[in-house]
Amino acid sequence: MAKYKACVIGHTGRGDYGHNLEMALLDQPDIEVVAVADPDAAGRAKAADRLKITKSYADYREMLDKERPNLVAICPRFLDGHKAMIEACAEHGANIFCEKPLCPDLAEADAIVAACEKHHIKLAMAMQTRYSPTWDRVKELIGSGKLGELLEIRCRGKEDHRGGGEDLMVLGIHLMDMMRGLLGEASWCFARVTDRGEPLSASHVRQGAEGIGPLAGDRIDAAYGFAKSPVTAYFASSRPKDAADRNRRFSFFVYGSKGVVEIRHGWLAPSFWLGDASWTDADGKSTWKRITSAGVDKPEPLSAAGGLSPANRLIVRDLIRAIETDTQPMCSVYDGRATLEMILAVYASAAVNSPVALPMVQREAHPLRKLPALKTALR
Repeated sequence: MAKYKACVIGHTGRGDYGHNLEMALLDQPDIEVVAVADPDAAGRAKAADRLKITKSYADYREMLDKERPNLVAICPRFLDGHKAMIEACAEHGANIFCEKPLCPDLAEADAIVAACEKHHIKLAMAMQTRYSPTWDRVKELIGSGKLGELLEIRCRGKEDHRGGGEDLMVLGIHLMDMMRGLLGEASWCFARVTDRGEPLSASHVRQGAEGIGPLAGDRIDAAYGFAKSPVTAYFASSRPKDAADRNRRFSFFVYGSKGVVEIRHGWLAPSFWLGDASWTDADGKSTWKRITSAGVDKPEPLSAAGGLSPANRLIVRDLIRAIETDTQPMCSVYDGRATLEMILAVYASAAVNSPVALPMVQREAHPLRKLPALKTALR
């Protein structure tokens, strides 16, 4: 009998199964997947077939009551259901592998952390880049001193049709997590949010897709400081006017006194190093070198054919390690909350045109709900 009895929560049509999180539970020697819950009958049947199981439920609460799992994958991308799902799992003593972002606002994030602490369960976030062996090689290169003194970090979102506020929430979450992975906890944020050139106002606020709550802006520029590092990090996203310009700059750059590193997103994240203090190869005297899971300028021994699946499997293994050692996963519920807070700090800062300190004191409502004209409209 497997040591971990696992269940899957999906919601076809409302976030589905995220980036195939449910498949990371299969073919793990100490995990037995026993059931899936999905309100959509057709989607539920397809998921059960993928997972090679016979038990399925329309209501995840019924599944938790009857199956009593100790491991659950919460897969839907839609955020507005995560809190209820996580709290139900925690009450049943089930540890969690959760799609990102964690939830729409800090009040929900605090409640989720409280539930995990109360029931002493572990939660691992699906932040795949931080589990990439390429990311490990990048950190080793930086730690070796080959980049010199770290001077700044600059990154941009995917900048597709979601450019601006939605890009910040959906894709920016990975970049914030990477910032924290290198620099530690953010201590302040100073940001500007504009819409068609106009400063942030109540008229620009809209409800985001996929249950992500209020959004605003088609251009975002944000700077972050960190408690234990002198380095400032910058995030920006702008909605492109030309479709050909979409998704051309989704990347994470680390600038040092001796060169620059570029890291993209995902399992075996494409990464590059330029060993030139000018940060350019325009003079032809220096060239960008590929960083693979084996190191700088070395052939890639691993396959990227599985998409994000290898990273998801690593996250599940890390979650089990955390359960068995009573520690936290590499990307825990605390990391999920911290990255969300960095995102919401953008709106909090733009609303007052001033830096805001992190962690934020005002946590009861989404910062965009505090704009005067929205107190009733978005309640």
